[in-house]
Amino acid sequence: MTTESPCWFTSSYSDNGGNCVEVATNLAGSSGVVPVRDSKNPTGPVLNVPTAAFAGFVAGVRAGGVEHV
Repeated sequence: MTTESPCWFTSSYSDNGGNCVEVATNLAGSSGVVPVRDSKNPTGPVLNVPTAAFAGFVAGVRAGGVEHV
């Protein structure tokens, strides 16, 4: 059995201001989660977001429902 490794990436919309997160969407199909981590701390904790919740978040961002805080 082969364990799939996360392929981390930062959004192309990121302005590289240092407040970025990285996601590994390649695991969504096989594990049902989208890992999310702080780009400044790649060896730190990872939040595993259920695929449906992550899809809802992305849909909200695309619709303009999320404000920058």
